[in-house]
Amino acid sequence: MVLVLIIGDLHIPYRTHDLPAKFKKLLVPGKIQQIICTGNVCDRETLEYLRTVAADINVVKGDYDENPTFPFSQVIQHPSIKIGAIHGHQCVPSGDLESLNSIARQMDVDVLVSGHTHKFEAAEYQGRFFLNPGSATGAWSGSSTTDSTPSFALMDIQGPVVVTYVYSLIEGEVRVEKVEYRKPIDPPKPSSHSAPHGQMSPRESPAVSTGGW
Repeated sequence: MVLVLIIGDLHIPYRTHDLPAKFKKLLVPGKIQQIICTGNVCDRETLEYLRTVAADINVVKGDYDENPTFPFSQVIQHPSIKIGAIHGHQCVPSGDLESLNSIARQMDVDVLVSGHTHKFEAAEYQGRFFLNPGSATGAWSGSSTTDSTPSFALMDIQGPVVVTYVYSLIEGEVRVEKVEYRKPIDPPKPSSHSAPHGQMSPRESPAVSTGGW
């Protein structure tokens, strides 16, 4: 079992000053093995904070990141699952599932993590799993002048099964939803009849119980 924090679009300090305090209480060192960040970290202090949560951190470059060392995409290999990460501004139209699926095929990944829209979304499509963790700070996006719902995700990778817990801050309370993806035995194949689907249910993650397309 590997716990992976999926987080992004923080926009600190330009659009907000910090992560929500209730999120920080959950993101304690020693429980999470890896971080995948969808970009727009924006400042060095936030990046260093994430490194205290987990040393194994993978960050892709967002459209507001100035760090020249961040790549535009990454592929993170786990024994049974290959995860791709992009910020999402490469996707046209923004957040379009067909476009994301085309990118996932090019990257040859089972799971594609992206951000940019500042809105949580999760879907299984043509045998692949697509996850957008939203904005961890609830920062406003370029398409809206109002703040978004703060959210992040925690992936529990169990061989070919990925159980994702999505944490959202709604009316001052942290709510948790669960999405499960099982990698198909056969490689994903394009299908004109495929439709996105997924299952979500309220669930508390065991990793932090102490603390759609």
